[in-house]
Amino acid sequence: MTTIPVIELTDVTKIYPLPSGDVLALDHLSLRIDSGEFVAIMGPSGSGKSTLLNQIGGLDVPTTGTLKITGKNIRKMSDTDLTNLRLNAIGYIFQKFNLIPLLSAYENVEYPYILKHRCNDSTGRVSRLLEDVGIDRRMAKHKPAELSGGQQQRVAIARALVNDPAILLCDEPTGNLDTKTGGQIMDMLTDLHQQGRTVIIVTHDPHVGEQAERVIRIKDGRVEEA
Repeated sequence: MTTIPVIELTDVTKIYPLPSGDVLALDHLSLRIDSGEFVAIMGPSGSGKSTLLNQIGGLDVPTTGTLKITGKNIRKMSDTDLTNLRLNAIGYIFQKFNLIPLLSAYENVEYPYILKHRCNDSTGRVSRLLEDVGIDRRMAKHKPAELSGGQQQRVAIARALVNDPAILLCDEPTGNLDTKTGGQIMDMLTDLHQQGRTVIIVTHDPHVGEQAERVIRIKDGRVEEA
């Protein structure tokens, strides 16, 4: 059975022009991630991990080379097409949660659903997702500042899942959490992978990296697979 690449970078270079001189963030990098993989991207600060994650998430485009997400060459896509791709195919989980402070937990999860469907959720999906990640109806009414870090990350996971994406991108998802809560979040991500999703985690934590099926190490904008 042939696996399907959901992410494919071929000879990708990313250069950021700055007044002090160009910065080479990715250096002729080639990489393939297949459907259903659980991958950890690791490397020192400044190695290109965040740039690579931005490329994989369709938030940025290569200076040169080819990047395909779910088979689509993003350099040939319009801004509208890129936005739709991110909204439908990719879920983001961030280290700092990135929840909207003025919205309740429920409203934060519902927000991407509204962007996609142009209406409020009448199916019960938002409530079910919150319950699945351990946020009950009482907590769902709270704003982010009224929740613990672990609870906020659970809300962020539900938000990432609300449009049923094939790809989950996680940027240091346990970085702001204590060891016990971080372990619970990793258990959730492992379960989501076992359900068939492609999970890609950027992390500095070797323990987190060990839980992935494959570790990709980045150094000086190049990739070395362990």
